[in-house]
Amino acid sequence: MNQKINFAFFGTPALTLVLLNTLKENNLLPSLIVTTPDKPQGRKLILTPTPTKLWAIEHNIPYLQPEKLDDAFIQDLAEKNFDLFVVVAYGKILPEKLIDTPKFGTINVHYSLLPKYRGATPVESAILGGDNETGVCIQKMQYKLDTGPILAMDKLSIPADIAAPALRDELNQRASQMLPDVIRRYIAGEIVVTPQDDTLATHSTKIEKEDGLLDPNGDPILNDRKFRAYFGWPGSYFFVKVGDKNVRIIIKDASLVEGKFTIKRVIPEGKKETDYSVFQKSIL
Repeated sequence: MNQKINFAFFGTPALTLVLLNTLKENNLLPSLIVTTPDKPQGRKLILTPTPTKLWAIEHNIPYLQPEKLDDAFIQDLAEKNFDLFVVVAYGKILPEKLIDTPKFGTINVHYSLLPKYRGATPVESAILGGDNETGVCIQKMQYKLDTGPILAMDKLSIPADIAAPALRDELNQRASQMLPDVIRRYIAGEIVVTPQDDTLATHSTKIEKEDGLLDPNGDPILNDRKFRAYFGWPGSYFFVKVGDKNVRIIIKDASLVEGKFTIKRVIPEGKKETDYSVFQKSIL
C-alpha cells in the first residue's frame, strides 16, 4: 500500500484539472488546494470561482484562496506539516519562505525544455521561435523564476501546423502522466536532480494584446508563427482601409500553403465571421 503523501496543490486554470484527475486516478489526492480568488467574468461581471476551486469542492478537498501570500498565510500552511507543494499555473509568485515551507520543498510543472524559455509564455515562444521540439520539465522550485534543478523531462516534437492551445494541451497530457511517478520517487529519494545551466537560459516574454497585429503581406513564415502562437488569445489581426476608416480584421483561420500565408476566415470589426475571399469582394 502506498504511503500517504501530505501535499498541497497550487493551481488555477482549467488545464490543471487534467493533472488533478490523473493524480486522483493514481491515489494521490492533495490534502489542500490553493487557488486564486474568485473573479468577475463576462459582461455582467458575475463573480466566478476558478476551475480548480470547483474541482476541490466536487472532490471534498479543502481549499484556500488567499488574496496575499503573506506571513499569516505561510504560517497557517507551516502548521499543517506538508511534505510537498505542487505548483501548476497558479498565477502568483510564491515567496521564498513559502517555497521552502514543506519538508521536501516545492515542485513546479513548466512547459518548455528548461533552461530554454523560462517565464510565463514558453509554449507561445517555442512556436514563435520556429522550434522543432519542446517539452515538459518538472523542477524543484527556487525563488528566482524557473531556475530550479530538474527532476524530470519529456521531449515532444512540434507539428508544423499546431497552434498554441493544442500544443499546450499535448504538453499538459504529458505532464499529467509524469507527475504522479515524480512525486512518489522524489519523496522516496529516488530522483537525482539535475541543475540547470544558466549560460543556456532564454526567457519568454509577457504577451500583450497588441502583439497580435500583423501585416498580411509581410513575411509569410513569421505571420504563420504569430497566428499559431497567438491563436485564442490575444489572436491575430490586421487593419484594412474601408472608406475613411481603418477596420480591424480578426483572423480566425489561416495556414501556410506552398510558402504563402493564406487567410481563410475572418471577423471584420462589427460584423460576423466570413470567408476572407467574401470579405475582400465586399470592399472592392
